[in-house]
Amino acid sequence: MAARSATQVILDHVVANLSSHRSSTLLASPLFVAIQGPQGSGKTYLTSQLKKMLTSEPHSLNVAVLSIDDLYLPHDGLKRLADQHRSNKLWQGRGQPGTHDIPLGARLMQALHEINVGEQAEVELPVFDKSLYNGEGDRLVHGGDIIRAPLDVVLLEGWCTGFYPISSMELEKSWSTRWPQEMARLGLDAGPDSVCRKEDVIMVNEALKQYVDLWKYFTVFVQITPTVIAGRSPYEIVYKWRRQQEHHMKAQNGGRGMSDEGVKHFVDRYIPGYVFFGEGVSKPFEMQGDVKHPPWLGNGLRLVIGEERELVAVEEF
Repeated sequence: MAARSATQVILDHVVANLSSHRSSTLLASPLFVAIQGPQGSGKTYLTSQLKKMLTSEPHSLNVAVLSIDDLYLPHDGLKRLADQHRSNKLWQGRGQPGTHDIPLGARLMQALHEINVGEQAEVELPVFDKSLYNGEGDRLVHGGDIIRAPLDVVLLEGWCTGFYPISSMELEKSWSTRWPQEMARLGLDAGPDSVCRKEDVIMVNEALKQYVDLWKYFTVFVQITPTVIAGRSPYEIVYKWRRQQEHHMKAQNGGRGMSDEGVKHFVDRYIPGYVFFGEGVSKPFEMQGDVKHPPWLGNGLRLVIGEERELVAVEEF
C-alpha cells in the first residue's frame, strides 16, 4: 500500500473530527481547524490543497481559509508599534505576536462561529499584501474572500497559530538555557546586536495573552515541524525555506519583495518565537494563576518533515 501524502493525512484527520463534531454538538457551528508551521514549510500550500479536497467530491464541504498573516496590523499600525517600542527589535516589523490586530481577529472568529445561526450570513475575510512597501506589507481595504452560510470548516494557518503565553519561570529558564544554545547553533550574535533582549520576549509573551481569544474556537490542530538532526538547530532550515518562498513570490509579482539579506533579518526576528513558544501548542499553559489546556488537546496531529518537505513521521497529541 502506498504511503499517504501529508495532505491525505491531514484530510483524514479533519474529516474524522468533523464527523465527531457534528455528532457531539447541537450547534450548527463550523469545525475550526488550526494549522501551524514555520515559514516556508509548505503549510500554505498544504492548506490550499486541503481546501480543494474538502470542497470536492465525495466531501463537497464549504470551507473558509484564513492566514494569521492576514490579521497583521495595517502598515501605519505596524510603523506606529515599531516607533512606540524602538528598543524592542522583535516589533520592528511584522511577524511576532503583538503585530496582529487581535480585536479584528476576535470579531472575525466570532462571526464565522455564528455564521450558520446568526443574523450575519456572510463575512468578508481580510487580506494582507506582503509585497507592498518593499516587503513590509499592508492590509488591503477589500479583496478578501466573501464567506457565506452554510459553512462547514474554518482553516486558520500561520507560523504562530496556537502559541500561548508562558510563565515567568519558564521564560527565565528558556532565556538562560535553550536560547543561548539556539543562538550558538544558528550563528546569531549574542552581544549588543543580538536578535532580542529578554525584555523584548517578555513583551511578546504579554501580547500573547490576547491571542487566547482567537485560539478558543479551535478544537482540531495540525502542526508541521522540521525533523531534528543531532547537533543542529531545527530552525536552521527555516532560512532556506523562507528564501525559496520569497523568490517564488517575486517571480510572480514582478520582483517586489525582500532581498536575501532582508529575508535573513526577517527570519531572525521569528526565531525567538519558535524557541520560547513553539512547544506550547501541545501542553497546558498558565493564565492568571490557573493552569489551562488548549481546546484541541486529544485532537492534535504533528507532521514531521524533512529538508525537502517530505513527510518523515506523524504523531498525535
